[in-house]
Amino acid sequence: MAFDLEEIYETASMILSQNLDIRTTTLGVNLKDCIDSDFIAFRQKVYDRLCGHAASLVAESDKLERKYGIPIVNKRLAVTPVSLIMETHCHPERFLQMAGTLDAAARDSGIDFIGGFGAQVQKGFTRADRMLIDTLPEVLSRTERVCAFLNVGATVAGLNLDAVNLIGGMLKETASRSEKGVGCAKLVVFVNAPEDNPFMAGAFHGTGEADAALNIGISGPGVVKRVVEKNRDGDLTQLSEIIKRTVFKITRAGELIGRELSAALDIPFGIVDISLASTTARGDSVAGVIEAFGIEKIGAHGSTLAVALLMDAVKKGGAMASGNVGGLSGTFIPISEDAGMIDAVCKGALGLDKLEALTAVCSVGLDMFAVPGQTPAEIINGIIADELAIGIFNNKTTGVRLIPVPGKKAGDLVEFGGLLGTAPVMQVNPFSAGDFLKRGGRLPAPVTSMRN
Repeated sequence: MAFDLEEIYETASMILSQNLDIRTTTLGVNLKDCIDSDFIAFRQKVYDRLCGHAASLVAESDKLERKYGIPIVNKRLAVTPVSLIMETHCHPERFLQMAGTLDAAARDSGIDFIGGFGAQVQKGFTRADRMLIDTLPEVLSRTERVCAFLNVGATVAGLNLDAVNLIGGMLKETASRSEKGVGCAKLVVFVNAPEDNPFMAGAFHGTGEADAALNIGISGPGVVKRVVEKNRDGDLTQLSEIIKRTVFKITRAGELIGRELSAALDIPFGIVDISLASTTARGDSVAGVIEAFGIEKIGAHGSTLAVALLMDAVKKGGAMASGNVGGLSGTFIPISEDAGMIDAVCKGALGLDKLEALTAVCSVGLDMFAVPGQTPAEIINGIIADELAIGIFNNKTTGVRLIPVPGKKAGDLVEFGGLLGTAPVMQVNPFSAGDFLKRGGRLPAPVTSMRN
């Protein structure tokens, strides 16, 4: 499809006044063929490959930013899940050294974050998987740019509860090792994790991908909020239509940038992820979109319906605009990174139980929220397991990014700064499901998994 002049001018207006940007250009890189029995040589190959790709990504992204005037906020890398490439070097110190290599490559080449220090353990662990999990507290607290993921379940595989039971204690240890617990913000626990997600902290380069692929993450809650505010009297069908048309335009801008950048890099174009992703900037809030629908404060009864309508319209608009929509694609509802969500929690409109209900229809799940540092590990595991069960049984991606903040109690505010924003510490249910969770094993795949 050709891009006409009017479309370009309209996009320019969205950039100048409504916070539209390309949230991330994420280059996925295969590292499997870097494996070497000589660990020093292995690390050097990884470093050289990543720096070479990163230098081109940063340079070409900067050129496109100047050419079109569309801000490209982050340049990122995603790599093959690290547990897969470390099976012949399965020693804790070597996992830490590899994390240091990834961190150095990102730092030295001007990359904001590098994702993929993780494992896919939906049905069980390899020795390398287990060792990677054991090293995560040190990795997440000692590195600056390395992000991690664990995929602990899938609709076709069920949920690995033995993996879930390791996470609460690991998060508490990570929090104790990092200032304000912020190391936990660099880990996402998933079910049904997509292999082409460009957003951090959960990005990785899946085993079904080519040697390299460029994935684009766009955003635009401010743009959607503006058109909703201009159409206050329409019914739900009309509201859905105006959001669809708006997301169509946003997606077209992302596809334009993505295809031109992939051509400049001589790397296949992967996907454009059309997720509405909040920031703490004024007017750049998904909660603000929901409240513009007519919800007094997100979390009020009716909010789940509103988020469902938004999600559906976003997905339909993106699918109309591009045949390469992928990743997560929908709506993020993080707490600390969205000024409207922060306000809703502080005013008592939104609690953890209602947030979980919203995630049944949104993208990702429980994202960037803080709990008291003294929360027992088994309660953290229960929060995670509940959220991931929603993804398993609804055949959708869900994830958890949870921060147990040392020394903080419910009602406190924690300033993380930058993109991570401010987290109001949320009250958790004090009663435990520990005796249930310690049964362990694997939640069987639901009957909806039998689709062949």
